Amino acid sequence: MQSFQVRTPRRNAFVEITQQVQACVASSGVEAGVAVVFVPHTTAGVTINENADPDVVHDLLLTLDRLFPQQVPGYRHAEGNSDSHIKASLMGSSCQVIVAGGGLVLGSWQGIYLCEFDGPRTRQVHVQLLPGARE
Repeated sequence: MQSFQVRTPRRNAFVEITQQVQACVASSGVEAGVAVVFVPHTTAGVTINENADPDVVHDLLLTLDRLFPQQVPGYRHAEGNSDSHIKASLMGSSCQVIVAGGGLVLGSWQGIYLCEFDGPRTRQVHVQLLPGARE
């Protein structure tokens, strides 16, 4: 397993981590298999989505904030970040990416994002390579 840290800029943000994950794959020597990307946090997640147009990230964050605002009457979690936990659960704490030829198999417009919902913070990202059959 390899790990790296990501400093997030604000309370809600998507930070692209594709290059860092690719660096983990490259240094592992695994030519074919699966990369599991995992964030060990209850108020952050990870997802794969478009990385060509930054408006997509904007629209995702806007929609999540509209669906799950920070302050809602009835939230009971004492830390005041119930919305962060909900958003992180929806995104998920991990994603898997196929590895072939020593690289990530992603679509032309896809990138891997750390999804921050309670920042700014320094977050950990773990990458576990699961070797597969030879190509």
